[in-house]
Amino acid sequence: MSEAPPLVPVREAFGTVYIVLDDFEHLGRVYRTDEATDADTVVRDLIQGQYNQPVRVVAFNINEGWSRDVSADIARAVAEAARAEDRPLGQATMEFVERHLSTAFLLPLA
Repeated sequence: MSEAPPLVPVREAFGTVYIVLDDFEHLGRVYRTDEATDADTVVRDLIQGQYNQPVRVVAFNINEGWSRDVSADIARAVAEAARAEDRPLGQATMEFVERHLSTAFLLPLA
Protein backbone atom coordinates (compact mmCIF):
# COMPACT_ATOMS: atom_id res chain seq x y z
CA MET A 1 0.00 0.00 0.00
CA SER A 2 1.43 3.41 -0.97
CA GLU A 3 1.73 6.30 1.43
CA ALA A 4 -0.40 9.43 1.05
CA PRO A 5 1.54 12.46 -0.17
CA PRO A 6 2.56 14.92 2.56
CA LEU A 7 0.26 17.88 3.18
CA VAL A 8 3.27 20.18 3.37
CA PRO A 9 5.60 20.09 0.35
CA VAL A 10 8.80 18.42 1.49
CA ARG A 11 11.22 21.00 0.15
CA GLU A 12 9.32 23.77 1.94
CA ALA A 13 8.87 21.90 5.22
CA PHE A 14 11.50 23.91 7.07
CA GLY A 15 10.51 27.33 5.74
CA THR A 16 7.33 29.35 5.70
CA VAL A 17 4.52 27.73 3.72
CA TYR A 18 1.54 29.65 2.32
CA ILE A 19 -1.80 27.99 1.67
CA VAL A 20 -4.92 29.49 0.12
CA LEU A 21 -8.43 28.74 1.34
CA ASP A 22 -10.44 28.47 -1.86
CA ASP A 23 -14.23 28.35 -2.02
CA PHE A 24 -15.88 26.02 -4.54
CA GLU A 25 -19.39 27.07 -3.48
CA HIS A 26 -21.62 23.99 -3.16
CA LEU A 27 -18.60 21.68 -3.28
CA GLY A 28 -17.10 23.37 -0.20
CA ARG A 29 -13.85 25.03 0.76
CA VAL A 30 -10.38 23.55 0.51
CA TYR A 31 -6.87 24.66 1.40
CA ARG A 32 -4.82 24.60 -1.78
CA THR A 33 -1.08 24.30 -2.05
CA ASP A 34 1.48 23.01 -4.52
CA GLU A 35 5.24 22.48 -4.71
CA ALA A 36 6.00 26.22 -4.68
CA THR A 37 4.13 27.65 -1.74
CA ASP A 38 5.98 30.90 -1.10
CA ALA A 39 4.34 34.31 -0.95
CA ASP A 40 5.53 35.36 -4.43
CA THR A 41 3.98 32.27 -6.00
CA VAL A 42 0.65 32.87 -4.24
CA VAL A 43 0.65 36.51 -5.40
CA ARG A 44 1.44 35.47 -8.98
CA ASP A 45 -1.23 32.75 -8.95
CA LEU A 46 -3.83 35.19 -7.62
CA ILE A 47 -2.99 37.72 -10.33
CA GLN A 48 -3.25 35.00 -12.97
CA GLY A 49 -6.65 33.90 -11.64
CA GLN A 50 -5.55 30.41 -10.55
CA TYR A 51 -8.10 30.24 -7.72
CA ASN A 52 -11.86 29.82 -7.89
CA GLN A 53 -12.91 32.12 -5.00
CA PRO A 54 -9.92 32.81 -2.73
CA VAL A 55 -11.09 33.42 0.83
CA ARG A 56 -7.90 33.79 2.85
CA VAL A 57 -4.20 32.98 2.88
CA VAL A 58 -2.55 31.35 5.87
CA ALA A 59 1.20 31.15 6.42
CA PHE A 60 2.85 28.73 8.78
CA ASN A 61 6.31 27.66 9.73
CA ILE A 62 6.53 24.25 11.38
CA ASN A 63 10.17 24.70 12.29
CA GLU A 64 9.49 27.95 14.18
CA GLY A 65 6.09 26.81 15.49
CA TRP A 66 3.80 29.57 14.26
CA SER A 67 0.93 30.24 11.88
CA ARG A 68 -1.05 33.36 10.98
CA ASP A 69 -3.56 34.83 8.57
CA VAL A 70 -1.60 36.81 5.98
CA SER A 71 -4.55 37.64 3.73
CA ALA A 72 -4.15 41.43 4.05
CA ASP A 73 -0.41 41.23 3.32
CA ILE A 74 -1.00 39.08 0.24
CA ALA A 75 -3.91 41.27 -0.94
CA ARG A 76 -1.69 44.34 -0.66
CA ALA A 77 1.08 42.60 -2.62
CA VAL A 78 -1.41 41.54 -5.32
CA ALA A 79 -2.77 45.07 -5.65
CA GLU A 80 0.72 46.59 -5.81
CA ALA A 81 1.99 44.05 -8.35
CA ALA A 82 -1.08 44.38 -10.55
CA ARG A 83 -0.80 48.17 -10.44
CA ALA A 84 2.95 48.08 -11.21
CA GLU A 85 2.42 45.67 -14.12
CA ASP A 86 -0.75 47.49 -15.25
CA ARG A 87 -2.61 44.17 -15.18
CA PRO A 88 -6.33 43.86 -14.59
CA LEU A 89 -7.48 41.47 -11.88
CA GLY A 90 -10.14 38.84 -12.38
CA GLN A 91 -13.40 39.17 -10.49
CA ALA A 92 -12.56 36.57 -7.79
CA THR A 93 -9.13 38.07 -7.12
CA MET A 94 -10.52 41.60 -7.04
CA GLU A 95 -13.12 40.50 -4.49
CA PHE A 96 -10.34 38.94 -2.39
CA VAL A 97 -8.31 42.16 -2.51
CA GLU A 98 -11.32 44.35 -1.70
CA ARG A 99 -12.31 42.10 1.20
CA HIS A 100 -8.89 42.34 2.82
CA LEU A 101 -7.91 45.94 2.09
CA SER A 102 -9.56 49.27 2.64
CA THR A 103 -11.15 50.83 -0.44
CA ALA A 104 -8.86 53.85 -0.04
CA PHE A 105 -5.87 51.69 -0.93
CA LEU A 106 -7.58 50.58 -4.14
CA LEU A 107 -8.07 54.11 -5.51
CA PRO A 108 -5.73 55.08 -8.35
CA LEU A 109 -2.73 57.14 -7.35
CA ALA A 110 -3.01 60.80 -8.33
